[in-house]
Amino acid sequence: MALLVLSVVGSDRPGLTKAVAAAVLSAGGNWLESHLSRLGGLYVGSVLVELADGKAEALRANVAAIDAQGLEVRIAPAGTRDDVAGETLAFTLVGQDRPGIVNQVTAALATLGANIETFETWLSAEAHAGGQLFHMAANLRLPTGLEAGKVQAALEAISGEIMVDVAVG
Repeated sequence: MALLVLSVVGSDRPGLTKAVAAAVLSAGGNWLESHLSRLGGLYVGSVLVELADGKAEALRANVAAIDAQGLEVRIAPAGTRDDVAGETLAFTLVGQDRPGIVNQVTAALATLGANIETFETWLSAEAHAGGQLFHMAANLRLPTGLEAGKVQAALEAISGEIMVDVAVG
């Protein structure tokens, strides 16, 4: 069995998820995991599928029909699912929106060697000031030997500079 990742992007409209699901099923594939959303007016996401060896070309042919309808679908082999060592850690962040927040947070995490396993950001209306609040939620995999407290300290150290509140836990 092969694990493949489908990356999709195109103009959002009803029926796109069904079209991708039908292409996977028609090739004999099994839909395992996905992250699909509307982003910037586009339908974007990724799907992890399991497919019998030798069926990749059938899947490519099936997604070519979807491509012809205006949804770009790319297929890539998934990485191996080795046992991953290290503690996991979740954190959230919220603050007034401004450029550079993501850059500074990810730089701090990279310096520590933390791997971002999931990462989500969004904006919401700020009730009192009429501006935008920036939100971030992430799950990290820490390298062996890195304690959660050190990650929390690094995030708190930059929180004043980028004017955000951080919650680790």
